[in-house]
Amino acid sequence: MTNLPNNFTLAHELKRDTIPIKSIGGNALSLCYLGLMNNQYFPWLILVPQEENLKEIIDLSSTNQHQLMDEISLVSKHMQAIFSPKKLNIAALGNMVSQLHIHVIARNKNDKAWPNPVWGHAPTEPYSEEEKLKIIDLLK
Repeated sequence: MTNLPNNFTLAHELKRDTIPIKSIGGNALSLCYLGLMNNQYFPWLILVPQEENLKEIIDLSSTNQHQLMDEISLVSKHMQAIFSPKKLNIAALGNMVSQLHIHVIARNKNDKAWPNPVWGHAPTEPYSEEEKLKIIDLLK
């Protein structure tokens, strides 16, 4: 389980819908909680800066904005290397969960929602325990 700072609370929905990942490619993130979205249909990671009361990227200090971009880049490069997607979808929407979080989703022409967004266009199916362990191992 990822250790979260004492003064950081992960939004209920993100806690419910993600599987904590300690590191990616052997690299621990210094700013963000990293979670695997529990949906076997898409390789989908969530980054959440571990500071309270953030809604927008501009709510971070300049230094942490740069750190966030570095961590998004690191995660994205690993997603490309592991899953060879046609396209990476990287987004910070926040319409349903206002806590600042960034989606990094590996998309392919044969996925269940292509070419539409993953939200509202595809079924959701949690990982089996075996699939979860396999994908976490790939991400390490």
